[in-house]
Amino acid sequence: QVQLVESGGGSVQAGGSLILSCVASRPISTYYYLGWFRQAPGKEREGVAAIRSDGDTKYAYSVKGRFTISQDNANNTLYLQMNNLKPEDTALYYCAVSGAGGWDYALAQRDYDFWGQGTQVTVSS
Repeated sequence: QVQLVESGGGSVQAGGSLILSCVASRPISTYYYLGWFRQAPGKEREGVAAIRSDGDTKYAYSVKGRFTISQDNANNTLYLQMNNLKPEDTALYYCAVSGAGGWDYALAQRDYDFWGQGTQVTVSS
């Protein structure tokens, strides 16, 4: 089992930037891939970005070119750099880890084993 703790959320104006962090209680290098998800009020949770153990990344179309996922294995931390934020990015953001899922499904929830509690991001226009 692993505990995941997100931080870095906050309130920003449109066009602003935030960096989300997710600290794991166990080495993240042991997981096949890690991801960021978000859930806006009244909407389904959706995949935002994922990173595989070999460094390959995957992004949702809505954030591609604006968000960057990265990981620091030495500090067991997953990051999400978010630039040019838009009001539609407002949501509760979660990190998650997958031990053996299919990479094709890395932006879906199905193969993620452990989840954090989330950090709120609010973008005003």
